[in-house]
Amino acid sequence: MTHPFGTQPALRHTPLSAEEKARSEVNFAALVAQKLVTDGRFRVSADTPELVELFQAVARRVGDTLGRPVVSYANGRYMVITFDQEEAPGRIDGGVRSAGE
Repeated sequence: MTHPFGTQPALRHTPLSAEEKARSEVNFAALVAQKLVTDGRFRVSADTPELVELFQAVARRVGDTLGRPVVSYANGRYMVITFDQEEAPGRIDGGVRSAGE
């Protein structure tokens, strides 16, 4: 469909189904784990509560998979997942922390 010059159709947000969330968590966990091992951190655009929740679940799964504590920081636009330092202040939710970046 063609749109007049300079106009774009409004984007519509369609929430993920429970099956899509579960599949996304599993698939992203492998990518995030690989990135953490090679670079020590993973940064992703997470500008909706649904994406923040998804990547917090991914961070928990990666921590369990790698056997190391993992922390996630969300600032409303981006989320950073990194290895946790020993007993970082403000830890909640099993090593997943949301704070301003």
